[in-house]
Amino acid sequence: MSVPRRAFVKSCLAAGVGVATGGAAYGCFYGRTVLDETHLTVPVIGLPSALVGLRVGLLTDLHCSEFVSPDAIVRAADALRAAAPDLIVLGGDYVTWADRQYIGPAAEALDGLTAPHGVFAVLGNHDDDRDVPAALTRHRFEVLRDARTERQVAGEILSIVGIRFWTRRESSISSLVRPARGTVLLLAHDPRRIAEAAQMDVPLILSGHTHGGQVVLPVLGAVAARKFPIASGLMRQRRTTMFVSRGLGTVYVPIRINCPPEVAILTLTSAEEPRSTT
Repeated sequence: MSVPRRAFVKSCLAAGVGVATGGAAYGCFYGRTVLDETHLTVPVIGLPSALVGLRVGLLTDLHCSEFVSPDAIVRAADALRAAAPDLIVLGGDYVTWADRQYIGPAAEALDGLTAPHGVFAVLGNHDDDRDVPAALTRHRFEVLRDARTERQVAGEILSIVGIRFWTRRESSISSLVRPARGTVLLLAHDPRRIAEAAQMDVPLILSGHTHGGQVVLPVLGAVAARKFPIASGLMRQRRTTMFVSRGLGTVYVPIRINCPPEVAILTLTSAEEPRSTT
């Protein structure tokens, strides 16, 4: 290889390392700390007119840890409180790897969250099945561990079904959904549960878990989230609408690039029935 060519290759390598290093630094010190407040209208098939305009706040994947401080969670909770939704959903993964030292601080950081129709929490894959629910319950949040509850909203029944991350069998989910009255809102940390929800004609499912991929690359997109039906945002399968939040925290590496942390305020509206393909 000639000297000019070697110099060119070295320059390219150095530039690549510089871009990667700069991107990682940006993702660590800025990209993961600037909170995005997402306001979105969510079309729901079969939504009763009385529920049109219902505003649901969603905060998920807190991952309170050495990388996500309680103060960061407080800021997100304050943003959610200021938006004054009618109902609040906490979507799981309050800590990372079930680290007990952060369970109390995570729940404490959420203290004071209220909504006219309640605050409901489900568990993610990083949450244990005892200490996290106990901490959330102490702060007056209703933890739905494979459970269903009802709320009267403008004279209509809203059935809120919450499943744990580990609840995946269709029969287990069906036993909660099938007897439900009124409009069903399914809270499932894992967006892959849309497969079961669509089979049961669940109108709306709210999820997290993906972190939006954390790192979203030009052209390639959210590589880390490719195993999920969608990395973030809205999708529809059959008659079921799903919203997936990017969440607040990070896991594995404390970096977010093109994928800011999120508090979501979702306003429900009615949607037309899908056209038959037959």
